[in-house]
Amino acid sequence: MGEGTQLGHDGALDHLLGFLKDQLDGHRLLGVGHRVVHGGSEYSQPVRVDAAILGRLETFVPLAPLHQPHNLAPIRALAARLPDLPQVACFDTAFHRTNPPLAQMFALPPEYAEAGVRRYGFHGLSYEYIAAALPALDAKAAAGRTLVLHLGNGSSMCAIRDGHSVASTMGFTAVEGLPMGTRCGSMDPGVMLYLMDERRMDARAIEKLIYQQSGLLGISGISSDMRTLLASDEPRARLAVDYFVYRISRELGSLAGALGGLDAIVFTAGIGEKAVAIRERVCRDAAWLGVEFDAQANAAHGPRISTAASRVSAWVIPTNEELMIARHTRRVLAGW
Repeated sequence: MGEGTQLGHDGALDHLLGFLKDQLDGHRLLGVGHRVVHGGSEYSQPVRVDAAILGRLETFVPLAPLHQPHNLAPIRALAARLPDLPQVACFDTAFHRTNPPLAQMFALPPEYAEAGVRRYGFHGLSYEYIAAALPALDAKAAAGRTLVLHLGNGSSMCAIRDGHSVASTMGFTAVEGLPMGTRCGSMDPGVMLYLMDERRMDARAIEKLIYQQSGLLGISGISSDMRTLLASDEPRARLAVDYFVYRISRELGSLAGALGGLDAIVFTAGIGEKAVAIRERVCRDAAWLGVEFDAQANAAHGPRISTAASRVSAWVIPTNEELMIARHTRRVLAGW
């Protein structure tokens, strides 16, 4: 098979199974862990997947249409090939189940909340990893109040107190909060009504607009890739970057309020780990919160990018969602 061959999902799975068979050298594959973006309000812990659970997870597809179908497809494909192989679903929503009830609700009549219309939060596996890694770098912050900025093609922020999520920028779906590569982020719901009434757009057209045609791509008209926008001299590219930083700065204040103060901020994911310019702008905007920025440390990608005297420390910590999935999968299978 030549390098660069387009395999498709099923072909890639078959190729991977063959590769693992060669690499395991007589050892047995004990199980497979999967990232599943949405576990609803039912799944606050990783679970071993069976047909009933897979069917239940299918009902969450409307809540995460960009991710959930692709998360579930390999589970079904692998079950068809190796039906006796244990599979474990690890949920991006689970970490946020510790949010207080007020942080999970909308100002709607109670029957909507009872039907599942609530704030869930996402990127939980990433935040869980950062919460586990932070004590080795800043024990005080890990036991206190930290804001983690998961900035990538999908972006969100999470307020963490003593290792537990208390609030997040994402809510009912993964389109809320910060502007992202192609997702619009938070927007007045009245805009949706306007688009329906005045532009005659139906639900699918609006879905395509807010999930695939907005965000950095929509503002810039150039790219959803932050690297491309930072390298561009086009005014719309600069506007997209400015809006991204502006929204982060607004959410910093909001989440610090939810925590009642702040001990540290952490940058992670693709933009958070690599984009020196974005980290600098966010940290300088956060000076009022107590962040004293260290430009030299930032240029070296940290891990600490605030001065030793900074009242609020700032860090760059590469995330590792795959490691969290492996840990969860091992624990679930050990207890089965």
